[in-house]
Amino acid sequence: MSKTTLLIAILSLFSFSVFAQKANVTGVLTDGSEKTPVYNSVVALLTPKDSILYTFTRSDKKGNFDLKNVKAGNYIVMTSHRQYADYLEDITVNETEKNLGTIPLLSKINALREVIIKTGSIRIKGDTTSYRASDFVVSANANVEELLKKLPGIQVDKNGAIKAMGETVQKVLVDGEEFFGDDPGMAVKNLRADAVKEVQVFDKKSDQAEFTGIDDGETKKTINLKLKEDKKKGYFGKIDGAGEPLSGSDSRYNTNFMFSNFKGKRKISAFLLNGNTGQDGLSWQDSDKFGGGNNDVSMSMDDDGNVDYEWTGGNNDEEPNVDTQNGFIKNTNAGLQYSNKWNDKQTLNLTPNYNKQIYTNNNSRKTQTQVGETQLNENASKVSNVNRSNFKLNAIYDVKLDSLNSLRITAKTNFYTTESDEFTSGNTTGNDGLLKNKQLKTFTTDSDKTSISASILYKHKFAKPRRTFSVNATGNTLNSNANNFLKSLNESYEGGDFSNRVDVDQNKIGEKTNQNLNLNVTYSEPIGKKYAMQFAYQVTQNKGESDYLTYDYSDLTGNYDVLVNSLSNQFNQTIITNKPNIKLSYNSKKINYNFGSGIGFTSFDLEDQTLNKEYKRNYTNFFPTANFSYKYKSNSNLRINYQGATKQPTLDQLQPLRDNQDFFNQTLGNPDLKQSFTNSFNLFNSTYSILTETQFYQSFSYRTTSNLISYSRVIDPESAQTITKPINTNGNYSFNLYVGYGFKLKKLDLQVNINPNINYNKSVNSINLSTNDSKILNSGFSVYLNKSKAKKYDISLSNNFSNSRNATSQNDEIKSFNTNNLALDIGVYFREKWKLSTDYNLSSRQKTVDFQDNLTNQLWNARLQRTFKNDEFTAYILVNDILNQNIGIRRYVYENSITEEQNSRLKRYAMIGFTWNFKNKGEKTNK
Repeated sequence: MSKTTLLIAILSLFSFSVFAQKANVTGVLTDGSEKTPVYNSVVALLTPKDSILYTFTRSDKKGNFDLKNVKAGNYIVMTSHRQYADYLEDITVNETEKNLGTIPLLSKINALREVIIKTGSIRIKGDTTSYRASDFVVSANANVEELLKKLPGIQVDKNGAIKAMGETVQKVLVDGEEFFGDDPGMAVKNLRADAVKEVQVFDKKSDQAEFTGIDDGETKKTINLKLKEDKKKGYFGKIDGAGEPLSGSDSRYNTNFMFSNFKGKRKISAFLLNGNTGQDGLSWQDSDKFGGGNNDVSMSMDDDGNVDYEWTGGNNDEEPNVDTQNGFIKNTNAGLQYSNKWNDKQTLNLTPNYNKQIYTNNNSRKTQTQVGETQLNENASKVSNVNRSNFKLNAIYDVKLDSLNSLRITAKTNFYTTESDEFTSGNTTGNDGLLKNKQLKTFTTDSDKTSISASILYKHKFAKPRRTFSVNATGNTLNSNANNFLKSLNESYEGGDFSNRVDVDQNKIGEKTNQNLNLNVTYSEPIGKKYAMQFAYQVTQNKGESDYLTYDYSDLTGNYDVLVNSLSNQFNQTIITNKPNIKLSYNSKKINYNFGSGIGFTSFDLEDQTLNKEYKRNYTNFFPTANFSYKYKSNSNLRINYQGATKQPTLDQLQPLRDNQDFFNQTLGNPDLKQSFTNSFNLFNSTYSILTETQFYQSFSYRTTSNLISYSRVIDPESAQTITKPINTNGNYSFNLYVGYGFKLKKLDLQVNINPNINYNKSVNSINLSTNDSKILNSGFSVYLNKSKAKKYDISLSNNFSNSRNATSQNDEIKSFNTNNLALDIGVYFREKWKLSTDYNLSSRQKTVDFQDNLTNQLWNARLQRTFKNDEFTAYILVNDILNQNIGIRRYVYENSITEEQNSRLKRYAMIGFTWNFKNKGEKTNK
């Protein structure tokens, strides 16, 4: 019996059900290659639960079809034609008219080579890769982060950073909208995996590019989590609590609450996280986004193959470092999100968030620095206590004024408060072991920061397609107030004998304001069907004011009222750039490219009010840009882009202020700094084969910077005192190569991912007024294996090897060492309801010439759980660091220095916990 005859026979049994329906489902079938209508194809609607035929029709000579009187609900639309591959897609009918638009069908001849698959675990359509979440095995009540770890081409590291096809994921959306701001971790850590229907990975273009259709080369690797339809009705959430039994006041605990409620197009979500096991603390990237970070950074490579960014210059109200991988932290994180849409014209997204951290850490550090023929050995220990909190409020309002005009208003605020104290003790010796200096220091911080930003984007489409006009105005301000106290005892030695002592007892008061204004006007004009021109004009203004006053303690008055002129300064800056821009673009089905250039006219107006000096400079720069993309297959894409950009020195770098927070490592600002200019070249290629389930992607980037804002260090080998000052240097460049290859061994049902990588960085600085070239080469190779079976087992094995090499022109010796991390993760089910999971990590760090100890430690964790009532409830017991070997040791090379650092870490503990996953009454958990 033919497929068509069977459909007609089944239809006759159910035909009575269609007469009471109200909606019409329409669309057009075309040949995917020839774009011609597809005639006489069966178009059927199936019910998703049991795939029973609901109704069907046939396409007419123009390819049109019309399914009449369809009851509102969820369906699977299916087409069937003897010359074309079947097409299936899930749809929801909730309107009087449901238009599916044009559906391109692929001939069966080409179906094995190029196919858009609407079924199966993975499908590719254009630049979007979609994963059906239910086809990937995760444990009961797992979060989205666990799901992502199972998806081919996606990696989640131990710190929660996400990479897709070798690129860092910068945004995670939920049903196309931001979820608690733009922090990817909020969605993946707090949403349940069983609420997700589909995971989409794509390169999100800028708002401007999406509006004009002209690719500007600015993309962000993005993940969109599409929720199941039943999860978008009513409510769902979870409550989780765990604590350490039979312990004292310093016991471990975690409490988590997550709730989402949907009603029509309104969504309300809330979460509350509280604990002292280091969960959900602010990362370095978070601090940077919240205004607590610092852009004045240099790069080094640590022994795990990670890039380490550090600014050795001064920042007078710098936030204390909080590394949630080390130390002990008590964290409270709460947030609320409200989003709604009215009349398909107005959309509001409102997200308040509160975070509080109480952090303590003990840090010890050994650093060996080569200065000519002299080696300086520094030993220091530091005890840190930090209490900080911040409140953020983000709001986005979109309104469609009419069919041609729209407006987006964005506002963000952040209020940041920090109290901290640090106690440091240290000394420096020469290679003969004799003392050169000794220091005891206490530094307390009380700072407040307020960050406010807003933007308005107006967009207008003309009647002529691709002719557009837009205006984007943004502004932000950051106000910082710091009240710091420094007390230090500093002793100098000559030949190992005491020479002199300097005591410091000072109050440092800093007030700083940074304001940035930006106006961008853009007009695009089509030239034929595929070409277009874009004209833009941008004006930016950066204003900064810094008042920093240092007072000595007076024994006569008992107050800090003696102004130290050499450590005080008032400084203003104004930097204005005007940049006209022109760009030509070409867009076709497979090839897109654009190129153009802007001309920037920048003026510096710097005023040192303390010294009554003024610095004025003008610059003219070209800003070339070029982007090319080639979709040589439906599931393959090649992207190449080039961009030139400037970077302005910051207020901290320009202000001629001496920072004596560390008496033997002081810093100076430099008002003579120039802006830097960077040429960036990036290439990315990715391809995925549905039939063989293999993915292959390569990424290459190259950057070179002229007038790089680096630094000069003057090191006295006798006293071991260092004076650091930012300077401009040339001859700086870096490149990075990353390759990923993933495939499935079908006979073994084993997923394999292989990732070789290499990166190289050459930076130029100055040591004792002599140019110093630092060259860092890091190479690595990782392998990941995964095998799983639903409700039976889940096994993952990975190994990551890396080699780091560092050489400087100051020292002919090459610093080289290897590291290796072996990880095993096993989950085994017993009688479906019981699960035992355990993970094991073996980390090995090779000894070096400077540090003669091999650093090897083992981390072993385990968890036993039992689920009840259709997995609604879960009881569990877990043990962290069973072997009690969690050590916070790392080694890293930085220019002419190598450092071994150790931090206190949370070691062995056990907790008993209980989780309640709740949802609408009457709904059953999908297994």
